[in-house]
Amino acid sequence: MREFKRTDRVGDQLQKELAVLIQREVKDPRLGMVTVSAVTVSRDLGYADVYVTLLGEQSPERIRENLQVLKKAAGFLRGQVARRIKLRHVPELRFHFDESLVRGQHLSSLIDEAVESDRARHADEEGGEAEDGDEGESR
Repeated sequence: MREFKRTDRVGDQLQKELAVLIQREVKDPRLGMVTVSAVTVSRDLGYADVYVTLLGEQSPERIRENLQVLKKAAGFLRGQVARRIKLRHVPELRFHFDESLVRGQHLSSLIDEAVESDRARHADEEGGEAEDGDEGESR
């Protein structure tokens, strides 16, 4: 069994090329700092789903606007990729906002809140026990 499927290799190569092309070649002023976080390629290599994240503000309007710019530039980007990668057929590019980073930040903040709440509760409990005396402790 092969370690990497062809679609994975093509996806990795597309991710690298698109990251550079989007930063250097797409001249639309509405496009913010976009990072290509992942590319998944269909088994027949007909489509490539390109997942992007944005630096800075991530409002729904800004996300939609950036995706529209990338969708409009998809044909140009596909042509540029075709020049750089030796493939018989370059997949059609479909852009999506990668929500995993936002979701991860949200989960991380929830965990931080829970830990802080737990610390505060333990501090309150220890404060109450200290007033009762230290009968249970011996050194």
